[in-house]
Amino acid sequence: MNGEALKTLHIFIEGRVQGVGYREFARRAGARLGLSGWARNRSNGAVEVRASGAPRDLDALVEVLRAGPDSADVRGVRAVEDGGPPESGGFAIRPTV
Repeated sequence: MNGEALKTLHIFIEGRVQGVGYREFARRAGARLGLSGWARNRSNGAVEVRASGAPRDLDALVEVLRAGPDSADVRGVRAVEDGGPPESGGFAIRPTV
């Protein structure tokens, strides 16, 4: 991590992002970037991601999530810094809330 402090982001993705493999796309992207966290669908049609890691890797994740998988139509991405405890143990898909 080159001495960078861990940071945690809570990210909300809107558009046509459910039923298109978006959670798995987010899980793979987070794992590839060496982040810990999770992705889940929300009952309002959005996808929610919480991720912890180096700031530069989190920035890269946000950019990847803005693009989304080919079958998605991402219309908005909002990322907010989360002061809660960092995620650990890889990247998972969680049940819908």
